[in-house]
Amino acid sequence: MTRDIGTRLDRAIEIARQAGALALEHFNHRDRLVIETKRHASDLVSQADRAVEVLIREALSASFPDDAQLGEEHGASPGSSGLTWVIDPIDGTAPYLGGLPGWCVSIGACDAEGPVIGVIFAPVLGELFSAARGRGARLNGVPISAMPGDLRSGLLGIGANDRVPAARVGEMLTALMEADAAWVRYGSGALMLAWVAGGRLIGYCEPRMSAWDCMAGYALILEAGGRVLDFPQGEAMRLPAPVLGASPGAFAELERLCRFSETAHWR
Repeated sequence: MTRDIGTRLDRAIEIARQAGALALEHFNHRDRLVIETKRHASDLVSQADRAVEVLIREALSASFPDDAQLGEEHGASPGSSGLTWVIDPIDGTAPYLGGLPGWCVSIGACDAEGPVIGVIFAPVLGELFSAARGRGARLNGVPISAMPGDLRSGLLGIGANDRVPAARVGEMLTALMEADAAWVRYGSGALMLAWVAGGRLIGYCEPRMSAWDCMAGYALILEAGGRVLDFPQGEAMRLPAPVLGASPGAFAELERLCRFSETAHWR
């Protein structure tokens, strides 16, 4: 598999650009989109999400037919290569539908050892983040690295959703603010993880997140010299889990303050 990572990365970059172009076309005519709700009123999906995921899946299948796939809108498909592509066609659907720039196409890949490839493309911003195991991380082809320093050295990205009790999220924010952390929420967890890799954020944390939201970002952070909380593999990868990625100097403190290892705390 190692000898094929470069080929897969190059193809994932090409596909992300094609997918981003299609997403941008829909974005520029979003008043015509049919929008549906999923789990709750703010969990949205449009035909743009589904069309972009189909483009990505078909392109990956044509290039790498033995690889498995897991996507937000169209579920899982099996493979025999030991590598699974993890796809979020439009991460940040709410800002996307609201006409804001904070959304992206996220294409990641993982194997039994964890994240292998990460490509995150923000078409409105004109930024493409890319990484592959052992090959470093880049933004528009230029090498990037995680921010140095501790939790107070920069802004922290935060995410939260209805999968955990609101009171527990409040406790987490209280603990972070009492530790003098400054935080921001931007609407796309995948994009904020990319910004950790790019040295723009000191870290990102979310109590429950899906694999398709974080796998590409995790690959980017690891190759940029940061640290991440392990995400479950195998069948467990289909279920939401805690997500934390940060600079080496901030990771341990964030892990302690967020209490993600205390499963009962988040029920």
